[in-house]
Amino acid sequence: MGFNCGIIGLPNVGKSTLFNALTSAGAAASNFPFCTVDPNVGRVDMPDSRLLKLKEIVVPERVVPTQMEFVDIAGLVKGASQGEGLGNKFLSHIRNVDAVAHIVRCFKSADVTHVAGDVDPVRDIEIIESELMLSDLDGVEKKINSLKKSAKGGGKKEDAELLVVLEKIAEGLQKGIPAAETGGAAIAKDLPLLTAKPVMFVANIGEPSEEGGQLVASVREFAKKRGAGFLSICTKIESEIAELDAAERASYRAEMGLKQSSLDNMILEGYKLLNLATYFTAGVKEVRAWTIPVGAKAPQAAVVIHTDFIKHFIRAEVIAYEDFVAFGGENGAKEKGKTRLEGKDYVVKDGDVIFFRVSA
Repeated sequence: MGFNCGIIGLPNVGKSTLFNALTSAGAAASNFPFCTVDPNVGRVDMPDSRLLKLKEIVVPERVVPTQMEFVDIAGLVKGASQGEGLGNKFLSHIRNVDAVAHIVRCFKSADVTHVAGDVDPVRDIEIIESELMLSDLDGVEKKINSLKKSAKGGGKKEDAELLVVLEKIAEGLQKGIPAAETGGAAIAKDLPLLTAKPVMFVANIGEPSEEGGQLVASVREFAKKRGAGFLSICTKIESEIAELDAAERASYRAEMGLKQSSLDNMILEGYKLLNLATYFTAGVKEVRAWTIPVGAKAPQAAVVIHTDFIKHFIRAEVIAYEDFVAFGGENGAKEKGKTRLEGKDYVVKDGDVIFFRVSA
């Protein structure tokens, strides 16, 4: 399964700076539009303190965290849906991601050019959203016309049902309502709609003190109305911190008034946005985190380890993370009767420590 998050926004809002800080990948980040043409892709470890605790108990040869993938997509401009600023190419990059982090500039600086001339976060969001909606509307209307033509020749029942959904989505898009709010997520496989993707708005601030300012508040309120994720990040400071040794990062954050890593918060928000959960396997060879969709049953969780496991699944030995820690590992949990044998219908819980039994 995919679990990648595209970073979008107007040019010069801090997308590539944020991407560099997240991934330390060294993507180009300059003060002019379209610096990023082809998308940069980077994978980052999921921050999870539970892995460190499991490592202390099991003392494995290695520890493998789960990861999130971030894609730095070039800045969009007004008219992108008609091809302005290589818009069609950039929009196609967004279609390939599972979720979207929309970076919004919430700082004023004479040194950093703004494509619209001044800083207005809500206007900037609406420019991007309008282009995404126009692109979606074009695709939906083409699909509607195609389905109507096939319906004249008899058509399929599924096509008729899809047509009803698409007409509702088209009506919403014409009124400025994202496809996510009118059934777009349900047809993602049939038509990858840009505005059907889960989204979080990231307010990029110039200094930590600006977090409580009106510009950030306007983005927070917009995200709330959209039912979207929200967080604020000072990409400039986080990019400086990313260049430091691990030992120096905590003290630097304290100096700058940052209580915790904004980047970690963004990674976790992306994970949450994609509706993902983590389970663990824990042995002397390896303690490892595995990513699954929330609600996955045991065989679907097993398949991320090996594709054959879903076919040969027998049962799962499950220990809740809290019990694994409280009783000092697998043996202690077994002695206290905290190990459960679960079958094919078991819904894996976030944090479960699992050993899968499979046939040869």
